[in-house]
Amino acid sequence: MKPGKDIQRLIEIMAALRHPQSGCAWDIKQTFQSIVPYTIEETYEVVDAINRNDRVDLCEELGDLLLQVVYYARMAEEEGSFDFGDVVEGITAKMIRRHPHVFGSTQERQQGMQKGAWERIKAQEKAENRAKKQQAEQREETAQSYLDAVPTALPAAMEAMKLQNHAAKVGFDWPDADNVLDKLAEETAELTAAIEEGTPQDIAAEYGDVMFAVINLGRKLNLAPEEALAMTNLKFRKRFAYIEQNTDKKLEEMTLQDMETLWVKAKKG
Repeated sequence: MKPGKDIQRLIEIMAALRHPQSGCAWDIKQTFQSIVPYTIEETYEVVDAINRNDRVDLCEELGDLLLQVVYYARMAEEEGSFDFGDVVEGITAKMIRRHPHVFGSTQERQQGMQKGAWERIKAQEKAENRAKKQQAEQREETAQSYLDAVPTALPAAMEAMKLQNHAAKVGFDWPDADNVLDKLAEETAELTAAIEEGTPQDIAAEYGDVMFAVINLGRKLNLAPEEALAMTNLKFRKRFAYIEQNTDKKLEEMTLQDMETLWVKAKKG
């Protein structure tokens, strides 16, 4: 089999890898659950390539991420749920439906995106989703809370941001960043008290509250927590590299004061 630019070739490769008799033993034994960690890893590697402005790596990493989609679709096809074509049809239908001002009738294109259209489209999608689940005899879980609309499987920081945004839509939100700063000071004081007198569980709970408040502060400042922290991580890497490059000692032989002196120089530079 030769490589190709047509998505069908990737689908054929995955089918061959999953073939019960002639496929790859490792690929055959994988399940939806077992490849989730790889999907998360590949997603972060795409983000990393973008942040490094490395188009060569980005091309490769996007291919790795695309493979994950094909992998899930193949397993779903094997169990009779759906196939890759259904995935493509679903997303193309969604994009067309969500952009009537681009793909709609002549009148819709001339009018542009109308007020309230987004809410109507989302309601339509939810209704169609319920119908599909009923057709597949899959019971839809009844939402018990307004916040159930936010998936719990998200990374914790992203879930926190979405929870805050969702609560804000019904007015449960601080007016401005100053109020969040006050809340952050309050949570920090509670963490300090827990460290001094609390149990490990108390400390973890208060630490989580501080992190939640920090994420909320970023939201009020229109900052993306992941991006801001990534910038700090990069800054830390550069400053630590400065320490390594400006000493004749091995790192393990340096004192904290040695490192701190060079760290301050790196910070000023």
